[in-house]
Amino acid sequence: MKKIFKFMLLPALVLPLLFTSCDDDRDSNPTLDLSHVADGFVLNTPALAENNTYDLKSAKSLKLTCSQPNYGGIPYVVRYYVQVSIDPKFVSDPTATHTELATSYKTAEMEVNASEVNDAVVALFQAANPDTSVPDEMPIYIRLRAVIDITADSNLGETYSNVITLPSVKAAYEAPDAKFTDNLYLIGSSIQTPWQSWKAIPKVFGLEGNYYGVIYLPAGGEFKWGTENNDYRGINRLKEINDEAGAGISAGEEQNIKVANAGWYTLLFKGKITEDKKNIEWTLSVYPTKVYILGGSVEMSGTWAFDDAYALTAPADKNGKWVSPAFTASAELRAAVKVGDLDWYRTEFTVYKGNLFWRRYDIVNSWTETEGADYSVTTQVGQKLYIDFDNYTAEVK
Repeated sequence: MKKIFKFMLLPALVLPLLFTSCDDDRDSNPTLDLSHVADGFVLNTPALAENNTYDLKSAKSLKLTCSQPNYGGIPYVVRYYVQVSIDPKFVSDPTATHTELATSYKTAEMEVNASEVNDAVVALFQAANPDTSVPDEMPIYIRLRAVIDITADSNLGETYSNVITLPSVKAAYEAPDAKFTDNLYLIGSSIQTPWQSWKAIPKVFGLEGNYYGVIYLPAGGEFKWGTENNDYRGINRLKEINDEAGAGISAGEEQNIKVANAGWYTLLFKGKITEDKKNIEWTLSVYPTKVYILGGSVEMSGTWAFDDAYALTAPADKNGKWVSPAFTASAELRAAVKVGDLDWYRTEFTVYKGNLFWRRYDIVNSWTETEGADYSVTTQVGQKLYIDFDNYTAEVK
């Protein structure tokens, strides 16, 4: 999810600029002349830009004027495209990172959509500085690309203006109301394919904004988390960390979450939407992993509490499988991960087509009744549950 930034906005300035155009070509038989396109054309710098601040979030438009490109004096209709950069290299290097705005203009005096400029500036800044707030003020750099407007896709007569600098600009990101995603995601040095696989972790049933997952970390292992694939969040994106497992958590390379001690860890992320509804504050609690079988498959009367007699045995590392005690009865499989003091039914799972499937609805009687027969596994006396928690695969045999 994107960061939210608040600013005290200055009144928008609409600064008048001088309009310069080329002399009329009075040749009775004009011809298209593209010999001057490499020379470019002039985009005027606002006379008051040096000592004023442009507030892009509050303004409706940003007024720009330019000279017309020299196409031999013929009054062709020219289409202008606005290009924006926050990189000072753009002044002399046209390959520097920049964005061309979607809206184009047909006159050399144009009211550029300030909202488009704002969004472009914010996107450029966040791409270059993913963990930094947009500053209150910054310089931006603008140039124009011009083409003869014959067709929408024509690049005939393509030419560029000089780059102007607006030394003081306010840009702000206005985020939509924050909401929780269906899953969180983990990536790390020992999670599936190291630093390539994004492992989805589910919601805690019935507790909005709570997510849990099981991972193995060797001594010195590191990981990141996110609300979607490729959303690399580190330890600095957590408001609080509770190490209930003695993992020895610290900041690793590039703000990775690092553990000093090897082990199987259960992560519980708790999100709280801020009062302005624009952001989510996250807390991470880390527990030693404990997994249990429950219900009628281990006692004829059924046990519905975490009982160490029915705890799965952990493998040495992520390559092994967790193994349950033998089932003592034929019944529907019921199993859960112990996560802090949460009730077992909030972290219950079943086996569906060889994969762990996490509880998402209120199961009054059975998985069969709530999700369907394919989500229900019937145990037999003497069978065991085997789980690969690195890949979330499982089987009863």
